[in-house]
Amino acid sequence: MAKYGEGDKRWIVEDRPDGANVHNWHWAETDCLEWSRNLLSKLLNNLTILDGEGNLFIKINKVEKVEGEAYINVRKGKIIPGYELHVALSWQGEAKDSEGNSLLKVDGSVEIPYISDENADEDPEIRVTVKDESPIGKTLKNAMFAKGKPMVEEKVRVYVQSMAKGGPAKEELETKKVEKKEQPVAGASVRKVSVSPVVEKKEVRKEGFKTISLTEKFSCRARDLFEILMDENRWKGFTQSNARISKEVGGEFSIFDGSVTGRNLELQEGKLIVQQWRFGNWPDGIVSKVRLTFDEPEPGITIVKVVHTDIPEEDRYGNETVVENTERGWRDLILNKIRAVFGFGI
Repeated sequence: MAKYGEGDKRWIVEDRPDGANVHNWHWAETDCLEWSRNLLSKLLNNLTILDGEGNLFIKINKVEKVEGEAYINVRKGKIIPGYELHVALSWQGEAKDSEGNSLLKVDGSVEIPYISDENADEDPEIRVTVKDESPIGKTLKNAMFAKGKPMVEEKVRVYVQSMAKGGPAKEELETKKVEKKEQPVAGASVRKVSVSPVVEKKEVRKEGFKTISLTEKFSCRARDLFEILMDENRWKGFTQSNARISKEVGGEFSIFDGSVTGRNLELQEGKLIVQQWRFGNWPDGIVSKVRLTFDEPEPGITIVKVVHTDIPEEDRYGNETVVENTERGWRDLILNKIRAVFGFGI
C-alpha cells in the first residue's frame, strides 16, 4: 500500500528515458483534421447528382469548409476515433427545356452541421439552400435534396468507416505490427525447445464479447429508483430524448430516440430489472443482457449494481469503442443524470 499522495507504482506508467511507448500503453493521438478535409474533398468534389434526368443537371462543386476536430487515439493497439465536424459544400444546377435550351442556372450550398463519432451509426442532418428562390430554382433545390442527400450520406458513411479503421494512423499501426513480427531479439539465439503439453482449465466465454459491471450509491428509496428506470416520462425528462417503456414482463422498450431497443425479461419492483438490450449500430442479430439489482441497506440509501453482458467489441462499422462507450453511457447518460436531475446525490 502506497502512502497518501505517493501513488501505487503498480498503477503508474512511467516515462522511459528512450521515449518508447511500450505496447502503446500511453495514449498515442493523431490529428486527423487535415486528413479529414482531404478525404471528404476527394469523396464529394465534382460529384454529379443529376445528369439530364427530367432535364435537370446538378453537381456538387467542392467542399468549401471542414471545421471542428478529428483525431485517432491508439492505446495498446486499439483504435479509438473521435470527431465533431461541420462541413459546407457548394453546388450548382441548371434546368433546360426539351430542346436543350437553358432555362435557369443556380448556385447553392449544402450544410452538414454535425458529423460526430457519437452518432456514427446515424445519418447526419443535411441542409440544402439555393440562392434563386424562383419556381425553377426551388425545383432544382428540391431535386438536389431528394437525389443528392442519399449520395452525400453514402460518402459520409465512407468517411466514418475510414475513421473507425484508423484513418491516417492505420498505415502506421500496420507498419509497427510488421516490424514487431520481423525484428529479432538482440543477442538471442534461436533454438527449438521440446515442451510437454499442458492441459489448462479455461473459463468458457463468448469470443468477441465483453461484460461491464458498475455499482453506484443513491440517496433515495430503492422503489423510487426502480420506478424512474421503468417510467418512460421520467426517462424523457432526465435524458432529454424520446422513450417508450413497457412495465410488463415480455414488454418492449425503446430509449434514446430509438438508439437502444429491447425487452423486459424479469421485473421485481424495487429489487430487480433484467432486460435484453440492443444498440442500433451493433451488427445484426446481436442482443446483450442487462441486470440491475437494487439493495437498500438502510432507509433512504440505495445501492444499484449494473451487470451488462454480451457487449460486442465492435459495431457494424468496425468501430472498437463499443464497450467504452457503453460504460460511459451508463455512468454519464443514465446514472449520473438520475443523480443530478432527481437530487439523489450522495
